[in-house]
Amino acid sequence: MKLLHIDASALGGHSVSRGLTAAIVAEIKRSEPAAEVIYHDLVAHPLPHWTPVADAADPATALSNQMLEEFLTADVVVIGAPMYNFSVPSQLKAWIDRIAVAGKTFHYTANGPEGLAGGKRVIIASSRGGVYSAGSAAAPMDFQETYLRAVFGFLGVTDLEFVRAEGVAISEDNKAESLKSAHAAIGVLSSKAA
Repeated sequence: MKLLHIDASALGGHSVSRGLTAAIVAEIKRSEPAAEVIYHDLVAHPLPHWTPVADAADPATALSNQMLEEFLTADVVVIGAPMYNFSVPSQLKAWIDRIAVAGKTFHYTANGPEGLAGGKRVIIASSRGGVYSAGSAAAPMDFQETYLRAVFGFLGVTDLEFVRAEGVAISEDNKAESLKSAHAAIGVLSSKAA
């Protein structure tokens, strides 16, 4: 099994999503000890924003090709996706721009777009300071999880799971309860192992 682990939080040791992705990867490794893990910290090593570079010898092109190949060959992808200003961090968007490639992970047909990157499991560790889940007053402002569902669905990923910790900035009690719930969800991930 190949596991691709992506972190995108700028909060370092204070990051909720980084703690969750580490726990998710540890849980998967517990049930799949031989899993090969590729890790990218998109804050420590940010990708440049995507530009249409045509030169195959350009380092940015080589980096883009590497990100795409890692995504395509991964069986499981674990992504730390904190909500920043109602959406995803720009560092994560820069990575997504490397994997959403016409002819590689999707293509257009007479019947509309078709995803080509199915057959993999994507687990997203979602963290939010407030409460934005369905039914909440702030749900219309969720452009984080709704975007991620849309983009991975567009790429053909049907096995998409969210481990969510929200309301972590409301109070310490709320944060503790939210983390407890998220870790309980992580505890059952191995029973769904790919």
